[in-house]
Amino acid sequence: MKTLVTGGSGYLGTHIRQYFNADDLSRRSGLDVLNAADVGMAGDYDLVIHLAACLDKSPEAADEVFLTNVEGTINILRNLRKDAIFIFASTKDVYGRFADNFSDVPEECQTLYSGQSALEWSKLVAERYVEYYAHQNGFRACIFRLSTVFAPPSAGNTPGFVGHFADAINKGRQIRLPGGGRPVRDVLHVDDLATACEAFADSAIRHGLYNLGGGRENAMTIRGLVERLEEVSGLQAVIDEEHPLPDPVPFNYVSSLDRVKHELGWMPSVKLADGLKTLF
Repeated sequence: MKTLVTGGSGYLGTHIRQYFNADDLSRRSGLDVLNAADVGMAGDYDLVIHLAACLDKSPEAADEVFLTNVEGTINILRNLRKDAIFIFASTKDVYGRFADNFSDVPEECQTLYSGQSALEWSKLVAERYVEYYAHQNGFRACIFRLSTVFAPPSAGNTPGFVGHFADAINKGRQIRLPGGGRPVRDVLHVDDLATACEAFADSAIRHGLYNLGGGRENAMTIRGLVERLEEVSGLQAVIDEEHPLPDPVPFNYVSSLDRVKHELGWMPSVKLADGLKTLF
């Protein structure tokens, strides 16, 4: 299957591209989802995994975020051929504070505006365009609302908080914990994201929307995550207990994997300890 990964030089994209032996559409490869000539290449592929995004949450970046994450997505969607497969990386944060109403968050959780940043809102807006163009133009489409996905370090990329903690432990830097380390998150290794993409591509599903994360078996407090990183590395974290970061929204988040397990037969397979070891 001929595969294209947008953002294929990014933090997750580097590993997804390697997993699928895919081509890369990213600014580092000299291509841009906002360039009409560049996005035309999407029509040459059987599978397009769309990871390219502007991830800036600051209010000042809102215009750039909406342009890249919405208009850039539309540009790709318009060029996909009939019966191609499109996989869109959305985020759990489209649920905002409503996720705190669930112990394990299902896809039915509300997505009303509750203070989400332009990043989260742009992803939700883009989801609607994915659904529209997939039905209008006859290609298969999957939306993954990603929880905390982590990946081994790669050149030029800034990790999420799991990789940030591992890097700090490795270098003996202090770590400030959100909410004093009490919030709960489920974590997922990038290789499991790759197998989820594969599971949708190999399925008969035409249109799917799934929460994707480590689920209850890979959920822990943020402080517990740091302790697991200490265990697998044999190193000791230096935690700044006097200056914790603010409580995150939602405070706790664990993905319900019921739908993705039922429809795609997918569950995480990378053991937590094995995944965390790849960060060192």
